[in-house]
Amino acid sequence: MKRRTNRLHVVLWAAALARAPSALGRSPAPSLAQRTSFLWTKRRRTRGVGVGNGPLAPSPLPSSLSLLTPLRGGAFDSDSDDDYDDFDASDFDFDDGDGMFDFDAAEDDFGDESTTAQLVEAYHKTPPLTKAYLTASFGAALLGYVANANDFPPLLQLDWKAALTKGQIWRPLTAFLNFGPLGLGYLMTAHFVWSYMSALERLNHSTPYDFWLMMVTGAASMLVGYTVMGMSPRFLGHNLSQYLVYVWSRYHEGLEVNMFELFNTRAELLPWFFMAQTFLLEGEPPILDFLGIVFGHIYHHYKSTNVLRTPRFVIDWYNGDNQYAKMLREKYKTISSDFEM
Repeated sequence: MKRRTNRLHVVLWAAALARAPSALGRSPAPSLAQRTSFLWTKRRRTRGVGVGNGPLAPSPLPSSLSLLTPLRGGAFDSDSDDDYDDFDASDFDFDDGDGMFDFDAAEDDFGDESTTAQLVEAYHKTPPLTKAYLTASFGAALLGYVANANDFPPLLQLDWKAALTKGQIWRPLTAFLNFGPLGLGYLMTAHFVWSYMSALERLNHSTPYDFWLMMVTGAASMLVGYTVMGMSPRFLGHNLSQYLVYVWSRYHEGLEVNMFELFNTRAELLPWFFMAQTFLLEGEPPILDFLGIVFGHIYHHYKSTNVLRTPRFVIDWYNGDNQYAKMLREKYKTISSDFEM
């Protein structure tokens, strides 16, 4: 009986520690990809205002995925200094002699459901455009893995000659689906994009067309800029992440983030830290990262000065009676409900 009781303690302690942030009110420093889930608790420290209304809504994230983002680290700095001294294991001192508790079933639940179930939940709660973008990117990467030796499909790469003379007008759009070959690097970039793109889309839950304008502006700037400067647009999807980080950082100036559990910095310095990281770790000039910052600054400047506005016909379409607009409004209505206090 003593052996089985000790076994139960181990299982329940694991469950308690896994749920400690919500159960005990303590927020451990999450990874970069988890920051958006904790942003709403830190809003009082933010001087800037998001592009939408209200704080960011929490979004689920499998804890195991935090292992994918250490190279682009950073986490919210937790204010809580609470400890677990008040956590009494005797509260879970159950006796299984009466057959009221199934130890084996409990252990199976902890092992099987966590990652898969949270991944599915996170995917379903991802905002519409972010979900569509990352789904299309994964589909393109999978196609390249199967049909092109794990290289991005040539038919989807940017080729202005084919786009203008052969009617392959999808190429300027599909070029942004390229995060690199399918593998760990791809997953890190996709997770990185998911974190900031979904955060910005959630901030625009009441006016999603402003988020669409932000994405179109960034994509158009990169397409024109890279073409004029003769730079390779091979990893436009990867480079777009720096643009998203800069815009996110400007709307959250003053927010403290923790870098690799080593030091704290402010959100507005984050893109510059990543640019320096590219130079130090990859040994090459971070020109593409810098261009992402430049394009992000141009967008933020013209948007904040009210020079850049969403065209009226886009707003009218979104508020119209067509079935696609209604479907989108329903999806964003679900996101808006997360912001209701």
